[in-house]
Amino acid sequence: MSNRNNQANKTAARERIRAERDRQKKKEKLRRQLTAAGAVIGVLAVAGGIGYAVMKANEPKGWEAAKEAKLVTPAHTQGKNGTEILIGDKNAKQTLEVFEDVRCPSCAAFEQSSGKALAKDIEDGRYRARFTMYTFIDGMGGGEGSKNALSALGAALNVSPEAFLKYKAALYSAKHHPDEREDVYGKDSALLKVAADVPELKNDKAFAAAVKKGTYDRWAMEMTALFGRKGVKGTPTFMHGDKKLVLPQVPQQQMTQAQYNQLAQTNFKKMIDKEFGPAKGSAGQDQGKDDSKGEDGGKGIREGEKDPTGAN
Repeated sequence: MSNRNNQANKTAARERIRAERDRQKKKEKLRRQLTAAGAVIGVLAVAGGIGYAVMKANEPKGWEAAKEAKLVTPAHTQGKNGTEILIGDKNAKQTLEVFEDVRCPSCAAFEQSSGKALAKDIEDGRYRARFTMYTFIDGMGGGEGSKNALSALGAALNVSPEAFLKYKAALYSAKHHPDEREDVYGKDSALLKVAADVPELKNDKAFAAAVKKGTYDRWAMEMTALFGRKGVKGTPTFMHGDKKLVLPQVPQQQMTQAQYNQLAQTNFKKMIDKEFGPAKGSAGQDQGKDDSKGEDGGKGIREGEKDPTGAN
């Protein structure tokens, strides 16, 4: 073999070695780039996962989330956000305002003793009633029974005003109303159990679905925001226009439950007669007596009364 061929072979071999080295270097560089890119993607994925987890953790839940849910107002409501629950003959000259909280034991005592008298006055057209339902006991005692029951009352009101009144009476009844320290009405199952005693709601699948889905949860929060309306922060409270009515107390003495209920109902009727005048058929008076006090009360509701809180 000539020196020339030998030199050419050596040169070719060196070129092949150099080319192989360059190829290996490029391969190693690509591997490092891919590894780095993978690490970045991994970091971003972890960071994204952490960010998503933090975001989900900070999202409002339960009744806080209900404040931001879509507002669905029950039928038979009026006013801003459907927060006016006004029941009775639209031609009635007077309006009695009733403030209650479903968990309130005093409200339960009132409903058990005088609820039927109130319902009869409404039915007879003596006055209309505007119900403002509070939920402050949830905040004081913990739990969510007042709000949950109010949402269910919205579902009942969507069925009919009569269903609302009967369901409210059942919720306050001696049979069902729990101790205020027990958050029984925080469970949908308890609310549906009470509804089984209301003919208009029993076996009503749409009503049951609304309770379970919380269809009127946002509406219940809008009602909750009325706390302090007209300066009222305790329940039960009764108002006629801007006048707070005084319900005489039952004397503190030993008596049966039936005796207590009778005295409490008598006191309620005295309060109503004093403010609105005797009912029709009593002492020759017409129901819904139209005096200056009553006109303000009824007119204010019909034309959109102005509340200190700004809520109608």
